[in-house]
Amino acid sequence: MDLFFVLQRTEEPFKMLSYMNRFNFLRISVFLFVLSFLALSAQGQKRPMTTDDGLKLVNLGAADLHPQGSFAWFEKSELDWEANKRKSSYWYIAANGSDSYPYLGEGGGSDIRFSPRGTYLSFKRKADGKQQLFLMPTAGGEAFQLSEHHTNIGTYVWTADESTIYFLADHKEDEEVAAEKKKGNDAYFVDEGPNGQTEDAWNDIWKLELSSKTITRITTGEHLLRNLSISTDGSRLAFSRRTENRRNQGNLSEIFVYHIASGKMEQLTDNEAPEGDLEWSPDGKWIAFTAPDDKTYELKNDKIWLLNPETKAIKQVSGAFEGNIGKYIWAPDSRSILFAGLQRTQGNLYRLQLDNLKVSQLTNGEGQLRLYATDAAHSKALVAVSTLQKPADLSLVDLKTGAFQALTNLNPQVEENFAVGETEIVRWKSKDGLEIEGILIYPVGYEKGNKYPLLLHIHGGPAGVFTNAFRTSYQVWAGLGYIQLLPNVRGSSGYSDELLRGNMQDIGGMDYEDLMSGVDALIEKKLVDPDKMAVRGWSYGGILGGTTLTKTNRFKAASLGAMVADWTSEYGIGFNHDVRLWYIGGTPWENPEAYRDKSPLTHASNISTPLLLMHGMGDDTDTEAQSMMFFNALKDMGKDVRYLRFPREPHGFREPRHQRARDLEEIRWVQKHTLGIDWVPPLPAFGKNVKP
Repeated sequence: MDLFFVLQRTEEPFKMLSYMNRFNFLRISVFLFVLSFLALSAQGQKRPMTTDDGLKLVNLGAADLHPQGSFAWFEKSELDWEANKRKSSYWYIAANGSDSYPYLGEGGGSDIRFSPRGTYLSFKRKADGKQQLFLMPTAGGEAFQLSEHHTNIGTYVWTADESTIYFLADHKEDEEVAAEKKKGNDAYFVDEGPNGQTEDAWNDIWKLELSSKTITRITTGEHLLRNLSISTDGSRLAFSRRTENRRNQGNLSEIFVYHIASGKMEQLTDNEAPEGDLEWSPDGKWIAFTAPDDKTYELKNDKIWLLNPETKAIKQVSGAFEGNIGKYIWAPDSRSILFAGLQRTQGNLYRLQLDNLKVSQLTNGEGQLRLYATDAAHSKALVAVSTLQKPADLSLVDLKTGAFQALTNLNPQVEENFAVGETEIVRWKSKDGLEIEGILIYPVGYEKGNKYPLLLHIHGGPAGVFTNAFRTSYQVWAGLGYIQLLPNVRGSSGYSDELLRGNMQDIGGMDYEDLMSGVDALIEKKLVDPDKMAVRGWSYGGILGGTTLTKTNRFKAASLGAMVADWTSEYGIGFNHDVRLWYIGGTPWENPEAYRDKSPLTHASNISTPLLLMHGMGDDTDTEAQSMMFFNALKDMGKDVRYLRFPREPHGFREPRHQRARDLEEIRWVQKHTLGIDWVPPLPAFGKNVKP
């Protein structure tokens, strides 16, 4: 079994000039020795990160660039331990990063953006119990309420001349029905009318004229409208529309155009593809959208498609790019599209030229990149970049040269105070010869030739992917002395469609072999102590982790979160269209043996690894009963298992106290069963008398 290491940086050896005399050579050698000593001393003063260090990080949220490119605003969130939440604030920052100050005030808002000419900053804020539109002049002045609508305002779009805003809003509920609900008569029929598994309401498009603040209803009907976009000339609205709300049938929405002058609503597509991210081209000739396919719901990476609103013809334009496509933005001349793309573990900016469908890479950075906006001239882009060793910060990218200009340094303490693990990209051959790639994180203070305990991470999805992006827990484990493997097994996105489809009707099969072949490769390289290995995963990581424990007893400890133990009982109540369409195939009554065989619960008697289970009680992606079933099965068999339930939490935890308990209990469990250490979680490093 071969393991290939791909270094992410190179180091040039110091080269002496042939004519240098011995005196100069000695002087320079002493100088270099002193520099090395000082560098080592500085590194020695740094300490490993803790879970509390991670909670105290400043997180970068939403952001937007002024159309003139002169400044941007951004959101940052900080820990409020007493309130058990993160508190957001909104900041102005100059385009050269020289000036920054609070911009929106404590009231904040959501769905914040600049108007097309940059005259206003628009956002939504609650007023009298409803989400309303507010405006703040960018030239200076206080924010003021623009709308007084009778229901919450949803998605909204500006006309190019800044005279009008179109928005989506739910239908108003009958007053008698609303009064009865307050008294407790709040039962509803699932999957009937606008309801899905939760209660919902039909919605429509409304028009708001800024000069008079007049609000006019544009559409009527029993439908759910999404992905609102307006043509540059203001004559047409594009959106997706569906007339039912079954949870696993989002792909049944279709693209429509509303002609504002005539009031005609025209259907443009008729398929079973999940179209999203609709954007008119500036010249009005095309509607761009993203979908894996233009006919059905395929297991593929999303592509960019162009729809001709006159002929209804559709063509794929991004076939030259292999990987994940994120946010995209049309160029002003409609001849190209800028997009953020993920290839393997790295994210960058790319330009798609529409005349020849060629894709060119504009940046060559390391890390995970998020695209926010461009200026009106399409000369610079506002992005966020994160790496495994540095949390996300805001930068401007010159779209001609690809050069980055850093705007923020939200967490200087990470580089200044903390020792972090070195990282490498690794590749190995799986059981069937397929090359698999992953990320290796070395422990802090790694010394070549030593063997270290291993923590194997399994990502969610199944179509998730490990990328070069910061996560506190990785550095905490590195500080605890673990070498960590993050494998992008078959089924991962960001690679080819073939790899993404590699575990179709085979979850827990060859993807398991991809995991274990990576572990074996590290053992062969004498990096890992095979008697000190643990495994952890969340969501699909918990599911594949559960299957892994039924197939091997090589791990000394396991921590699994938000798992599914039994596919049959999860059918219909969780988010499982992908299981029905791709990963198992069919339904429990059509394919009962596969549903049974692919369920970790079926093989739970094989498990001997000490297991910690965790699940949020508000999780409706992988329902909480799944972990309870798995726990009780193992408990009834006398296995070493604990289960930690978290009230209120959805699939991804939100409350800081729960996040802290989740991470610390995981460390305690893995330390005890992998290394035999009775690790005691520390008291919180913050509170009323401790500044974050």
